[in-house]
Formats: sequence, structure tokens, C-alpha cells
Amino acid sequence: MKPILDACCGGKMFHTDKQNPAVMFMDIRREPPTKLSNRAIFSVEPDIVGDFTQIHFLDNTFSMVIFDPPHLRCGKKSFLFKKYGTLDKNWKETLRKGFNECFRVLRPQGTLIFKWSDGYKPLEDVLQLAPAQPIIVHSTPSQSGKKKTHFCVFMKLPQEETK
Repeated sequence: MKPILDACCGGKMFHTDKQNPAVMFMDIRREPPTKLSNRAIFSVEPDIVGDFTQIHFLDNTFSMVIFDPPHLRCGKKSFLFKKYGTLDKNWKETLRKGFNECFRVLRPQGTLIFKWSDGYKPLEDVLQLAPAQPIIVHSTPSQSGKKKTHFCVFMKLPQEETK
């Protein structure tokens, strides 16, 4: 079994090595290669198709889980949807289930890397949905300065320490 799960890999934009043999790439969809307006080719080609709210792996399977869920709402025919996916009106329950599933498949003392852009919902609202608080939060402003991208690092500690 691979030691790392990317629970919603999309176009693997998070990764420097998009074929990294240590990573199990998972996404809810497949998108065939498409030429973008900048002539780049974009595709969603996970190792397995799966929903981050119902991860089909046993408890304590991975040493690291990467959780970069959709963080905006957009039309299902838009370029943003194709590239990033979208949140629905039940976004809180979706993200709560996602956090719980990511923690469930994470080994004890394993690391969860969470990425969030606060253009739609602020990070503070989203972190309330997680079963633990992050150990590290690093935030980077966008070029416009209107929103930030946040990278959060969690560690799966014994149950009594995460309450």
C-alpha cells in the first residue's frame, strides 16, 4: 500500500511529481485531457475514483493524507468547475465528513496536510469542522490581496488529545 493519500487530487496541481509512486491519487471524477486557453493541457486522472466523504480504505492506512477539497461555488459547466470542482449548499457537512474520513484513514501520529483558499468561506469557519486543531497554519495572500491560500498541518494524536 502506498503511504500517502491525496484524497481529492484533481489535476495534481499540488504535486511536483504528478506520478509520484508513493502517492495514491484519488478524486471523485475523471476528466479527459483538455487544452486550456493558455495552451496547457489539463486532466483529472486519479489512480482511483472515490469520494473523500466515503473513503474506501481501512482505518489507519496512510502515514500522510493530503486534503485539498474544492473551496468555491461555481457552475458545473464553468472552467473553474472543470479545474477545481465545486462546493454545494451542504458544504459544512461535506467538509466535516471529509475531515473525519481523512483522519480515519490516517495512521496514529500521521500527518494531514490541508489546503484552503478563503475566497468563498473563511478558514476560521472551515477549521471548526475539523476533529482537531492544526499544529501549523501558513497563509499566503493572492496577487489581488483579496483572499488568502492557507496550508494547515495536523497530526493525528490519541483521541483524548484531539477533543
